[in-house]
Amino acid sequence: MNRTYPLWEQHCCLPLQSNASVEDLLRYQRPAGSYVSVNVGYSPQTRADSTAIAKSFAWQARVEFPEITPVFTVDGVVEIQESGGIALAFDLEDSNPLEGDLANVSYFYDLGVRSMLPTYNYMNAAGCGCLDLADTGLSGYGRDLVAEMNRVGMTVDGSHCSVRTGLDISAITQRAMIYSHSNLRRLWEHPRNITDDQARACAETGGVIGINGVGIFLGVNGPDDDQARLSAMADHIEEAVGLVGIDHVGIGSDFSFDADDFREEIEQNPSSFSEAYTAWGPLQWTPPEDVLTLDQVLRDRGFDEPSIEAVYGGNFARVAREVWATDG
Repeated sequence: MNRTYPLWEQHCCLPLQSNASVEDLLRYQRPAGSYVSVNVGYSPQTRADSTAIAKSFAWQARVEFPEITPVFTVDGVVEIQESGGIALAFDLEDSNPLEGDLANVSYFYDLGVRSMLPTYNYMNAAGCGCLDLADTGLSGYGRDLVAEMNRVGMTVDGSHCSVRTGLDISAITQRAMIYSHSNLRRLWEHPRNITDDQARACAETGGVIGINGVGIFLGVNGPDDDQARLSAMADHIEEAVGLVGIDHVGIGSDFSFDADDFREEIEQNPSSFSEAYTAWGPLQWTPPEDVLTLDQVLRDRGFDEPSIEAVYGGNFARVAREVWATDG
């Protein structure tokens, strides 16, 4: 009989509005339990915006949806997973909500934010993004930001960063870094996908690469290509395991419960994106229901049970235990 394992979903997106419901996260429910990291802000959001979103999501989980529980420690995650529930934490997809104040790393950590990207697609005060034509890497402020995240216990995430910014993070971080939702450029040439050098450097920190299910980053973006996208996710998982080893690969599907809102965001804020986001038609994603079958897909491809458990959640859980503050 096949075993089931707790899922560690390192990144997904609800509508970035404080009145948005967290109910859709119930789609991640499974007998073995789940951990879900939800984005609460990127470059357009202020400190106040992201605060309101995080507080609203946490309040809803505590009061309205008992199956979902905000968590602050890895022991808390394990407890919720063992009960078959959904452990909820947050991430920031850009450092802009810090508003230039490094003290806000601790502030957001206390709200439940456990990982953050220094940059989102384009240059900001911290460094360069993956869509910048010139790549100067981390700025001085960005280096201070990485150091402060290390001190606080917030995981540094290189997704959406430029190649050099990602490599700079791996070179200076004192704790494991991650690419929470980034695929491999060796399989699909896209500026949002990471190079072999980035993948190897991340692994050398003890970190993990979370494979995502976004059609344009997989090269499978047809609206009726759901099974092909799931297979492509498995392709990237297999390739990443071959490149950096089984201990450094996980899942960060980047599923957008606000798909229509995000497509509209691309149209209304083209400065945050590029033709690399629109050249293959409207974005398509791999939904939670398909992500929850990845264990069987990997099993069918010959992955043994310890390897499935590692990819499905064990690797990201290990990084969290190493990085998060024990009394967070």
